[in-house]
Amino acid sequence: MKRMVLFATLFAAWPACGFTQTMDEIVNNGNNPDNVLAHSMGLDRKSYSPLKQINKSNVGRLVPLWSTSLMNDWGELSAPAVYNGVIYAINGKWTFALDVETGRQLWRTAVEPESGVDRHGITRGAPVLYNGKLFRVTVDNHLVALDMKTGKLVWSQKFAEAKEGYYATGAPMIANGVLISGMSGGESTTRGFLDGWDPDSGKRLWRRYTIPAPGEPGSETWPANSDAWTRGGGPTWRSGSYDPELDLVYWGTGNAEPYDPRPRGAMDSLYTSSVLALRPKTGELVCFHQYTPNDIYDVDATDEQVLADLVIEGQPRKVMIQANKNGFMYVLDRTNCKPIAANAYVKVNWATGIDKETSRPILTDVYKKFLAGDEVEIFPSRGTNATPIAFNPNTGLVYASTWNVARIQKLAASNPQSLGSVSTGVVARNPRANPGEVVGAFVALDPLTGDKKWETPLTDVPGAAGVLATGGGVLFTGKLTGEFLAFDANTGKTLWQFKVSSSVNATAITYTHNGRQYVSVASGLGGAVAPRFVQASVPTGGSLWTFALMPETNRP
Repeated sequence: MKRMVLFATLFAAWPACGFTQTMDEIVNNGNNPDNVLAHSMGLDRKSYSPLKQINKSNVGRLVPLWSTSLMNDWGELSAPAVYNGVIYAINGKWTFALDVETGRQLWRTAVEPESGVDRHGITRGAPVLYNGKLFRVTVDNHLVALDMKTGKLVWSQKFAEAKEGYYATGAPMIANGVLISGMSGGESTTRGFLDGWDPDSGKRLWRRYTIPAPGEPGSETWPANSDAWTRGGGPTWRSGSYDPELDLVYWGTGNAEPYDPRPRGAMDSLYTSSVLALRPKTGELVCFHQYTPNDIYDVDATDEQVLADLVIEGQPRKVMIQANKNGFMYVLDRTNCKPIAANAYVKVNWATGIDKETSRPILTDVYKKFLAGDEVEIFPSRGTNATPIAFNPNTGLVYASTWNVARIQKLAASNPQSLGSVSTGVVARNPRANPGEVVGAFVALDPLTGDKKWETPLTDVPGAAGVLATGGGVLFTGKLTGEFLAFDANTGKTLWQFKVSSSVNATAITYTHNGRQYVSVASGLGGAVAPRFVQASVPTGGSLWTFALMPETNRP
């Protein structure tokens, strides 16, 4: 990153507030409804708010208070963050600070990638606010800290080289006073890792590789006398969750590289497509679970681990829930990473289920046909499109936007690997969809049994937005065609919708300001996969929208 250019609103009256966010504030994010300091409304990643001023009986009165341009046509995939009357938004081009009541810009800081980095940047997650600084990544592999009040650069640290296939899209997180960040590039010749940083100085404290070197635990799952591990994938392109009582960070890893299993000896390839439980101070690996051994399907395990406390067979259990991209929803014991339940939540044809004894997928003939050189149709290409699910602790249900779209691939005739190049070893193409075909759904389900309480099918165009659940019994999500939606959490019935200016690919947040509940969401077509469904019919252009209830009027 060459530099970050600041544009400040001169003489603007800054909201009267402090700028020091403590770890206690982040851990207890829900205790102050005026602030949203963590991805998915909390370090537990539930994407749930107990706020209920907006509820099923009055959500029809929801109206936009303001919207503002985010000056970006590469896609809006990030949720904003809020602290003391200021809302912060990020995308591939800019970081914004806005007055939460009016949307008026307080400052904006441009991202200017290093020379030679021409990849369009997208950002997932949300800005990270801590101790007066805003933290984010930029596409050219920099982790940066900005002063929250001015937008000026405090420090910037480069953690990888673009010429080696690395880039950055996923948000960092704060856990026990340590800033933790990941990387992207699992389709290239990369070796995944997580870094721990001192948020004050920007000094790197530790690095945890997701692919073990020879002699390290897990290296027995890579071929001996081979350097395949040096470019074995395992990217960390989504963000993590954190349990402060156990002092464990849970972070998912992506696919093995290449997808063609032969250079990897068709072995399990740890710690790809896994969840890692780490000590935030040191990066020590405490436990792990591999969801998809020998991942040839590019199904990853990077989706967030939702932390919840469930009663199972009469006993309280600390669990983590993941709607894995491989089509199965998992419930694990988060104290030891042991599986408790695994159920398909979308159509799955590469496995018939998860073996209860070994916890491994029970493979169908798709794998053998693929290795034989056949072109295979794999369901799902993704269970969700890398977007957060929601979990309501009062109902015990998960709410998700799911996909019913196949991945079609076959082995490439050859797979020459050169440093920094895309080297999946497969040839893939998009499936053809018939008009009116069901390609996804909004769904409510029990994570322990997989039973669906309700399901609202989506035809022609799947969803690419995350889900927000609220104490008012209302779910918020959106469509690629631009509708921002409110559902009845009990039935899946649409209670309200509003057409914003472009696609809704992000996850909404909710909070209060001067005692009034607000809902904010970013809009803007973009991302790696979703645009192919609507790019001919939906305009690009990023914007941020904020809604609240229209006051009731006394009619004569």
